[in-house]
Amino acid sequence: MGQPEQRAEGAGPFTTRLTWRLPDGGTAVWESRLARRRGVLAVRPLGAAATRHIRADAVAITRLRRLNAIAAIAFVIGGALFGAGAAVAQFGSGDATECASIYFAGGLFFTTGGYASLLQVINAPRHVGGGEGRLVTHHWRWWSYEPMRVDWLSTFVLLAGTLVFAVDLLDSFLQGLNVQQVNRLIWAPDMIGCGLFLVSGHLALFEICHGRHCVHPRSLGWWIVAVNQLGSALFMISALAAYTRPATGSLVNADIANWGTLTGALCFSLAGLLQLGEHP
Repeated sequence: MGQPEQRAEGAGPFTTRLTWRLPDGGTAVWESRLARRRGVLAVRPLGAAATRHIRADAVAITRLRRLNAIAAIAFVIGGALFGAGAAVAQFGSGDATECASIYFAGGLFFTTGGYASLLQVINAPRHVGGGEGRLVTHHWRWWSYEPMRVDWLSTFVLLAGTLVFAVDLLDSFLQGLNVQQVNRLIWAPDMIGCGLFLVSGHLALFEICHGRHCVHPRSLGWWIVAVNQLGSALFMISALAAYTRPATGSLVNADIANWGTLTGALCFSLAGLLQLGEHP
């Protein structure tokens, strides 16, 4: 990294927080989520009673604000549409094509939110070497490959989950499928997508807790990650209940499937609303 590191935190190959000593004897702290979401780095000069925050430049701040707003609004709308689809299935007409259309529209917003989240990681300001407490902005990129960064891996897995859901949602428009085809073309991608969402959420918790189990009720970022992970768990419960029994041709439990989707979707909408406040 270039800085004389005092302490690195995380686990395995991932570093989520770095603390190093500055030339004047003070300390600087870089945290993965704070840098990419708020564009700040914490610095405490020698003898100072309080920590001050060094901001990234105006270009980085503008990028982070825009990408955060796009991702947050996309998840709010996507969650609302998924909830509407589940409500139609549970309380409305229950028409399969109507529900599939609403879910598919919601899936487009989820994919948009996932890609915007990945772009936020790719284009976040980076801390520099030389023993300084400073963030620098690099040129804009539409893609990168950084699997050794936990924030990149978390958002990439999230995006992959939305794309797998897209397969499930497209297949749900198919007519005349037998039970085996329904389970293979619709249920199996749904399960894989839910699993990827859970993995993404676990990595996000890993990032914000620096490799440990933690509860930070005063941290907005922690609440966003926790609510999203709850939504992912509810989606998984819904998917398990949506398995079609070969012997009867009926779902394991249609009510649980619909309610799991509805409540899980509302969690993602709520987390999106909270995310609107987590900006530079």
